[in-house]
Amino acid sequence: MELAADLEKKPESGLDEGIEKIQKLVAEIEKVIVGQSTLICRIVVALLADGHVLLEGVPGLAKTLLVSAMGAAIGGVFRRIQMVPDMLPSDLTGTYVYVGNRFKLQKGPLTDCHVALVDEINRAPAKTQAALLQAMQERQVTVMGKDTLELPDPFIVLATQNPVEQDGTYPLPEAQLDRFLFKVVVGYPSPGDEINILTNVHLDQRDKIKAVRQVLEPRDICQLRDRIKSEVSVEYYAHQYIVELVRATRFPGEFGLKSLEGRLKLGASPRATMALRDAARVEAFLHNRQHVYPEDIQAVARDVLRHRIFLEFSAEAEGLTVETVIQEILDGVHVP
Repeated sequence: MELAADLEKKPESGLDEGIEKIQKLVAEIEKVIVGQSTLICRIVVALLADGHVLLEGVPGLAKTLLVSAMGAAIGGVFRRIQMVPDMLPSDLTGTYVYVGNRFKLQKGPLTDCHVALVDEINRAPAKTQAALLQAMQERQVTVMGKDTLELPDPFIVLATQNPVEQDGTYPLPEAQLDRFLFKVVVGYPSPGDEINILTNVHLDQRDKIKAVRQVLEPRDICQLRDRIKSEVSVEYYAHQYIVELVRATRFPGEFGLKSLEGRLKLGASPRATMALRDAARVEAFLHNRQHVYPEDIQAVARDVLRHRIFLEFSAEAEGLTVETVIQEILDGVHVP
C-alpha cells in the first residue's frame, strides 16, 4: 500500500513530529500483525478522523489481536465485547445494583474505554444495537434512561462481522451502518506473509500483546486530530469533487452513468460527504501534504462508500456488486 510505504519516508515539511508519532504507532502494531498493512493504516486514519470501523472477514485473520495491539500502543483502555443474541443494552452501558440500602451505578464496558472491539456485532438484537449507536454517534451512553455518561476522548468502535455465518444474526440497519466511517474487507494473507506469521517470535508467545510498547498517550491522538483539522486545508475543488462522488451514488444519470440508472436502491447520505472529507484530510496528512488532493479522496472512497450503497434486487441478481458500482463512479465522475 502506498500509504504504508510513505509512512516510512522522511517527512519534508513542518508535519514531521506528527508523522513520526504515527510511524511509531504503526511499527508497534506490526510487531504482532503481519501482512495487514492496509488494514492497520485504515484504522489509524479512522482514529485520527474520529470515526469507527466495521471489519468484515472470516475468523482467524487477527482482527481481535490488531485492535488490542492498537489499544496497548496508544496507552488507552481496551475493551472486548462479544455480542450474543440475548445481550441487553445494560451489558454495554451499565446498570444499577442494590448495595448497602441504596442503588449504586455499575458502569458498563463502554463507559471507560478508548478502544472498543465489538465482536460479531450483527449477533446483538435491536435494543442493544441502539445503545451502541448512541455511543458511536453521540459519544455518550444513557444508563436505564436516567444517567447520561460522557465517553472518553478518543473513543473508537472497531466492530467485526463474519460474512459467511449468518445463523442467529440480525442485519445491521442502514442508520447504524452509516455511523461507521469505514467498512474494511479483511482478506487472507499472502503465502509469504503466512510464512512470516509462522516465524514471528512474538506470535509464538502466549501473551502476544507483551511485545507491543506504549508509544503514545490518548491525549496525543486528540492533539494530532486537532492539528490535522487546522493544518490540512480542503479547498473548494476538493469539496466539489467529494459532493459529486456522493451525488453520483444517488443520481448516477446526472453524471453520465447510464448503466447504473435504476439499479441503485439507496445512495450515500450527507454523513458520507463529511466522512470523505475527514478521511481524505487525514490521508493527506499521512502523505505529508497540507492540502487535500483528488488522489486522497479516491484512496478512501471505497472504504467510505462500500457500506452506504444498496443495490436493487434485480441488479444483485444480474451479478452487479457494490465494488463495481464504486469503480464506475470513480471512473465516471470528472476529476478536478
